[in-house]
Amino acid sequence: MQVVVHRICSSTFSHRMEFLISVLPVLLFLAALVLLDSYKLVTLRSIIVAILFGVVSALAAWLVSLLLHGAIELDAGLYRRYGAPPLEEFLKSLYLLFLLRKGRVGFMVDAAIFGFAVGAGFSIVENVFYLQALSNSNLLVWIIRGFGTALMHGGTTAILAIISKTISDRTEAFDLRTFLPGYAIAVVIHSLYNHFLFSAVLSTVLILVILPVAMTLVFQQSEHFLRRWLRVGFDTDQELLTVLTSGSLGESPVGAYVQSLQERFSPEAVVDMICYLRLHLELTIQAKGILLMREAGFEVPPAPDAQEKFAELHSLMKSIGQTGRLAILPFLHTSGRELWQLHMLKEK
Repeated sequence: MQVVVHRICSSTFSHRMEFLISVLPVLLFLAALVLLDSYKLVTLRSIIVAILFGVVSALAAWLVSLLLHGAIELDAGLYRRYGAPPLEEFLKSLYLLFLLRKGRVGFMVDAAIFGFAVGAGFSIVENVFYLQALSNSNLLVWIIRGFGTALMHGGTTAILAIISKTISDRTEAFDLRTFLPGYAIAVVIHSLYNHFLFSAVLSTVLILVILPVAMTLVFQQSEHFLRRWLRVGFDTDQELLTVLTSGSLGESPVGAYVQSLQERFSPEAVVDMICYLRLHLELTIQAKGILLMREAGFEVPPAPDAQEKFAELHSLMKSIGQTGRLAILPFLHTSGRELWQLHMLKEK
């Protein structure tokens, strides 16, 4: 009896160790990415949502693979090398596509964290499935899956997100041409990993060496760009806001443009457009100010009137309509990065 109890306890302890080894590395790497982010741009809630979407995408990939294997006879090796990578990378990317289209990703740092979080959620579910299926596997298998396969899933999705974000910043648009290059590279890396061109141990070592170096370079480049963008953008917005509130509007290029608007819109509509522009500038300056304070090491509490300003902004947006908004577009910052900073302020 004592022997049976000892075996059961040993088996339970072994399964717990296998699970922890397969899950902890990817979560610790994600935590390291968050700590590396000097500005703490991505909230904990957003990270949890991204992980949960990774879980959902893993379950969806599992259901699709079951349907495919039930409908047609697939070779397991061919599917692992050529079928699973495009399917899994596409499902993992769906949440990232949503974030990018909605302007919720400000910089490459954000893209890397969101992408890796989705991949982490995916790898956790996949490793749980394998834990149930491979009941007699040794500890080395789980070390490889935890430090190799799981980090590969997080890394490929992070790479897809970084490349898509970089292209969308350059083109100031988001479409298939923005998404396909990063998706193709993620699929190729995933497929090559599944080809087992090297031994499993060597592949794991390569990931452990290359991935941290690549992420560190991305973070350094992103933070350099963020510092430069903050200073230039803050000064530009501040100058425009000063013109709008100084009472000398008619003596500036902005005033000349506003006068041209009076020929096409009613006086009430022009006043609403100026109010919308002023409020938009106040919010973007406030968001940049928060980031500058974070850079200096200060944590800034949320502004008490931020939500009221957003409510007024939405009201003015309805009042001026799409035509009025297009008319003042030359003075509005509406790229993905500016939309992101407004969203960041609204979330605080």
